[in-house]
Amino acid sequence: MDVGNLTIASTRTAIAERKVSAQSLVEDFYKKIRAEDGEIHAWLTLSEDRALAQALRIDDLAGQGAALPPLAGVPVGIKDVMVTRGVRTTAGSKILEHFIPPYDCTAVTRLEGAGAIVLGKMNCDEFAMGSSNENSAYGPVRNPHDKSRVPGGSSGGSAAAVAAGTAVATLGSDTGGSIRQPASFCGVVGLMPTYGRVSRYGLIAFASSLDHIGPLARTVRDAAILLRVIAGHDPMDSTSAGVAVPDYEQELAKPVRGLRLGVPKEYFGEGLEAEVRAAVEAAIHRLGAEGAEIVPISLPHTPYAIPTYYVVATAEASSNLARYDGVRYGYRVPQPRTLAEMYRRTRDQGFGAEVKRRIMLGTYALSAGYYDAYYLKAQKVRTLIARDFMQAFEKVDAIVTPTAPTAAFKLGEKAGDPLAMYLADIYTVTADLAGVPGISVPCGKTQTGLPIGLQILGRHFEEGTVLRVAQAVENSTSAAH
Repeated sequence: MDVGNLTIASTRTAIAERKVSAQSLVEDFYKKIRAEDGEIHAWLTLSEDRALAQALRIDDLAGQGAALPPLAGVPVGIKDVMVTRGVRTTAGSKILEHFIPPYDCTAVTRLEGAGAIVLGKMNCDEFAMGSSNENSAYGPVRNPHDKSRVPGGSSGGSAAAVAAGTAVATLGSDTGGSIRQPASFCGVVGLMPTYGRVSRYGLIAFASSLDHIGPLARTVRDAAILLRVIAGHDPMDSTSAGVAVPDYEQELAKPVRGLRLGVPKEYFGEGLEAEVRAAVEAAIHRLGAEGAEIVPISLPHTPYAIPTYYVVATAEASSNLARYDGVRYGYRVPQPRTLAEMYRRTRDQGFGAEVKRRIMLGTYALSAGYYDAYYLKAQKVRTLIARDFMQAFEKVDAIVTPTAPTAAFKLGEKAGDPLAMYLADIYTVTADLAGVPGISVPCGKTQTGLPIGLQILGRHFEEGTVLRVAQAVENSTSAAH
């Protein structure tokens, strides 16, 4: 069976109709991973015993003719910042190289409860800090469309596996664009839900007020199915919202006619590549042709988003990463002479350069003499950015923008210039700061065949509208190409 182009629906149907067993499907995926992932390097750890045990449960249900759960037999991958009981979880860092968690992330529990089969853990930037997946302690991920280029980050492994067909779907995390930007670079669908829509219990924290878990998939419909499974209140996460979860699949059938779609001028300025602009504008034009009203809008505080994000996120990171000290779990430097030396050498050897950079930035921003000038001011600007969105959503139903200013760039191209790397997230960090949902959906390709993504942002907890617009983009892009 050609497993490379399976969707959730086609996988579930094939198993329900006994055209394939879940066990043979898992074996086919592992064969494909072993044959093809060596160069791409999307996978860090495979969980074969766990996957085969779940496959046998699904085959048993199918054999009895029982009703199958919504993700029955669907092979998935989990970004390695989500803990998995009994399966190594590294967060892409040497400091957690041998860490075996004693419990499962809520999102993983819900996936398996719905019948999904976890094949293993995905490579990612260390502690989800990066825009290119070059910061993993275990080596970079390569873009399946052009192996000399990055897949985007930090969920590069999650996006690359879907693009390469070594998983039907995956989970990623998004703190400043880490689901949407790699989805754009790899030509897949990446959905970041509203902050609080999906439980963060079991997600290794980077910046707790910004972190989101969400799906990466081949189609908008698959993303909708996955979100419905993992969304909903979780008493284990105090930031989890008690908001009812609708049937997102039903939203996909609704036309975009009559929707007001905002196009912010700030997202179409300097730095946007001509080919990306052309593809995004063509997709917006197609939405207009289908009856959506295209409305020019302004999000005036957008220029302050990158500096605001890199103060807030690094401040929270410096606090969250203080727990990796070599005392309770994770890497510990051998034979330290004093406690202070153990802390210093463990963290020096265990953390990579980008993580150290962000810890130092955040510690500086939170220090006594600079707290008001940096952290407090950043929080005030964050409020202004959130207010921009609230005011825009009084006039429009959703906002459409490019996902990233460029297509996938070359490996190493921006590695020596942190600011250039940070600017790769210029169109995505605003939604994380405001807590609104966003999706990246493929809308075209460059002349050299690199994917281009369109971003759709919506009101809090209105993922259904975002998915509805994304479905229209997916349909019109297929028809246009």
